Amino acid sequence: MTTEASEEIVFEEKGGSPLVVAKHLLLFLCLTGTWEAANRLGADPLLFPRPTGIAESMYVIFIAKGNIWPHLGATFGKAMGGMAIGTTIGMSLAIAAALSVTFRDYLKPYVIIIEAMPRIAVGPVFVAWLGFGYASAVALAALVCFFGPFVNTLTGLLEVDEEAEELFRSMRASKRQIFFRLMIPNAMPLIAAGLKLATAGAFGGALVAEFISANRGLGVLMGRYVETLNMEFAFGTLLSISAFGYLLFRTMEAINYRAIYWHSEALMQRRSRRQAEEWAPVLDAVTVNRSAAAAAAAGGGAE
Repeated sequence: MTTEASEEIVFEEKGGSPLVVAKHLLLFLCLTGTWEAANRLGADPLLFPRPTGIAESMYVIFIAKGNIWPHLGATFGKAMGGMAIGTTIGMSLAIAAALSVTFRDYLKPYVIIIEAMPRIAVGPVFVAWLGFGYASAVALAALVCFFGPFVNTLTGLLEVDEEAEELFRSMRASKRQIFFRLMIPNAMPLIAAGLKLATAGAFGGALVAEFISANRGLGVLMGRYVETLNMEFAFGTLLSISAFGYLLFRTMEAINYRAIYWHSEALMQRRSRRQAEEWAPVLDAVTVNRSAAAAAAAGGGAE
C-alpha cells in the first residue's frame, strides 16, 4: 500500500468521527450566526437573505408544498444518465488508449480540444441538435463527465509497477491475465477518483443545461425564484442542490472505500478473519483425516 493511499484511507476513516462532526457543526453555527446578525444589522436582504428565512423556505419546498421533489427527480435523472454515458465512453477510450500507443497518440489532441470547450457555449449547440428536454441535458452532463474518468483510468492503467509486471511475465501470464489481474486492480483507486469527479460534474452539467433550456429541474426552479427576486427560496434551492451533490459524492466515497478493500488495512484484516472462520471447519476436517490416516499407518506398521 502506498503512502498516498494510506493517508487517504486514514482521512476517510477519521472523517466521520464525532469530534470532527462537532467541529464542523460549530463552524457552521458560527458562520450562520454571523450571517444572521449581519442581515439584522442592515445588510441588503437581496444579497444576504437571513439563514432563518432560508431554513423556512427549505421547509416549504421540501415539506409544506413539496414542490422541489419533481424538479429534484428530473435533475437527478439527467445527471445519472449523463454520468453513465460519459463515464462509459471515457473509460472505454482510456482502456483502448492504454493498450495501444498509436491510438493514444491519435486520440490525445481530440480529448484536449473537447475538454477545452466551454460547457456553457456547447449547451445551445446541443439544444439545437437534440431539441429541448432530457436529451440535450443528458448530452451536456455526459460531456462534463467524460474527462475525469478518461484521464484517471488512463493514468491508472499506465502506472503499473514494473517489477510486478515482470513477475507476471516470468510466470507466463497472458496479456488478458496481466490486464485483469494486475492493471485493473492497480488502477482502481484512480478510477474511483474519476468516478467521484464524474458524480459531482454530472449534477453541474445537468444544471447548466436546465439554465439554458428546460421546463423541469432544479435549475428551472431556482431560475424562477431569482426572476421574482424571491432570494430566500433561491438560496434554499441552491443550498439543496449543494447538499444533494455532497450526499452523492459521499455515497460514491463510501462505495469506493468498500469496493477497493485491498487498500484498507482494516478491511483486509476483517476480510481475512471472515475467510479464516469460513475455512476453519474444512481445515479441521483435513487435520482430523490426516491424524486418522497417520494413526492407521502406524497401527499397520506395528502389526
